[in-house]
Amino acid sequence: MNKALIEGLVVEWIKEAAQKIKDSFQNELEIDQKSGRNDLVTNMDKETETFFVEKIKEHFPDHRVFGEEGIAEKLEDLAGVVWIIDPIDGTLNFVLQQRDFAISIAIYVDGVGELAYIYDVEREELYTGERGKGAYLNGKKIPPLDKNKTLDDLLLIINQSTLYHYPELRKAISRSRGLRLQGAATLEFMSVATGRAGAYVSRTLQPWDIAAGKIIAGEIGAIVTRMDGTEIDMLTGGTIVVASPKIHEELVQNYLS
Repeated sequence: MNKALIEGLVVEWIKEAAQKIKDSFQNELEIDQKSGRNDLVTNMDKETETFFVEKIKEHFPDHRVFGEEGIAEKLEDLAGVVWIIDPIDGTLNFVLQQRDFAISIAIYVDGVGELAYIYDVEREELYTGERGKGAYLNGKKIPPLDKNKTLDDLLLIINQSTLYHYPELRKAISRSRGLRLQGAATLEFMSVATGRAGAYVSRTLQPWDIAAGKIIAGEIGAIVTRMDGTEIDMLTGGTIVVASPKIHEELVQNYLS
């Protein structure tokens, strides 16, 4: 796999897709509900996923693509090279605020995360990561997480549904510096990766929500697991907790059991 070639193409494709999304701000969106009134899909989600699938298949016909909107393939394994795509993560934010949403692309080889790209469209911030090579924000290396900080030192990111099902987390919040929520899993992963938050905990995320964030967060020293501390199956959805090792241990042992 030619990583340099892939990176050059992916960055070009992301910038092109992002401009199309920005241009759509002036148009009326076609909006449908998926699982409920706050789980939306727009014509831009579908068009953006189609754009990436067509580009990938044109340049890498033997690669497979796993995406949120069902335009890509339905996979039963991660053998070979697999692209995991979320064309617009944070669709509700995109529709209502035109900010706090991102394009997310991850490349896994035989189930191992190799390359990751998360682009905050409105802020024009590109987060990248490569296995064993570190993580970057707009080309500047993201420093490792401070391993000495605890829950008492940092903000937490937890949504209402998760708090309802895991009420012990309220005690963790009371220990922390406060609670924040952006409504886009990829950007919440990046808040942890850049040290703006100590941990992100969610009850229901899908592979495309976490595929790129898991690679980038891992490169700066974060631990990413299910809430019970077990490894993540990148083909199925489920719970997630991402944090530095000390905070991850505190959360799993004391507030998520």
